[in-house]
Amino acid sequence: MIRQHALKTSRPRISLFVIAVLLLTNSVAAQDTAGVEKKAIWYDTIVINGFTSASFSYNTNVPDSRKNQMRVFDTDDNSFKIDVIELALQKPATNPGDVGFCFHLTAGSSVPKVARSSGLDIGDLDFHQMYVRYIAKVGRGLTIDFGKFVTPLGYELIEGYDGYNDNVTRSFLFGYAIPFTHTGVRVGYPMSDAITATVMIVNGWDNAIDNNRSKSVGGQLMIVPVTGMTLCTNYIFGPELNENNSNNRSVADVSASYAFNERFTLGLNADYGAEQRTAPNGKTAKWNGVAAYFRLNATTRFSMTLRAEHFEDHDGGRTGFAQRLHEFTLTPEFRPTEGLVLRGDIRLDTSSGNVFEKRGGFSDKQLTFSANMIFIY
Repeated sequence: MIRQHALKTSRPRISLFVIAVLLLTNSVAAQDTAGVEKKAIWYDTIVINGFTSASFSYNTNVPDSRKNQMRVFDTDDNSFKIDVIELALQKPATNPGDVGFCFHLTAGSSVPKVARSSGLDIGDLDFHQMYVRYIAKVGRGLTIDFGKFVTPLGYELIEGYDGYNDNVTRSFLFGYAIPFTHTGVRVGYPMSDAITATVMIVNGWDNAIDNNRSKSVGGQLMIVPVTGMTLCTNYIFGPELNENNSNNRSVADVSASYAFNERFTLGLNADYGAEQRTAPNGKTAKWNGVAAYFRLNATTRFSMTLRAEHFEDHDGGRTGFAQRLHEFTLTPEFRPTEGLVLRGDIRLDTSSGNVFEKRGGFSDKQLTFSANMIFIY
């Protein structure tokens, strides 16, 4: 009886102890869970994407050097290549007060070594973009980027997970009329729902480290007047030659696109550039060109794009030859599944001079066939 009584009187104490332990355990677990959730939320803001492009090019001129003349990334004839593999790591910043970053690392046989900025020589690797972004709480939100970023000039772009061109090969305008990237400060502000203005102060053209003591200044005005239409005007000005602070280079660039419907899109690009005292007899070197793009989405999986282009390098300041270049490119595109793109290019280049290598000699024409596979993930 005494033992039973003792058991009876001790049960409430044991229950209270168990309840206290359970409450304490739940409290600690809740704190740990809150910590895990906080970390999960932080990691969820980091976005990782990838992009891979592989190609093959054949030049009917059969150049002895096995090089396609006047091309940008598709320079190698009769060769399979991994053009670029990109790993994109970023923390998006979309609202006023947000801080984010963009970090794109690329490797490959074509894009990195051509588009790489001087002063950032790391072989076949390149930091395609790397900048920090802050959206200041000013009006609609003032976006400030500091670091390296692709140029806002031009219709075509350096391909990556966030976009690829309608043609496999790049235009003359992309390769010779405008820069690839900039390193410096870029500030953008949405003046309205339809108009965004951007200004930048940068080292110059494709310079991770400046090659002189002057900076280049650029600006863009992007207008979306109606749904499906985009108009961009760009201008950049500043000295670009090594250890030269006076011979200014300038380019005015206009690009526009209009999607008439889901099937048909028209694109246009025009450039006019000049560089002081770099032409023969100390005159100003000038270049200009225009390109038109016609894209037809025949089905949800198949598209066709035609590009026609005219480029004039009046003094040879950009291509090394005083010439007029033309090209016509037809690109069929097939998308068998999400994230996979199969394309081909049939391209004819012509010049006012014999600048294209052909079987031990030179010609004013160059016909190439290209195949390309893109994987976006």
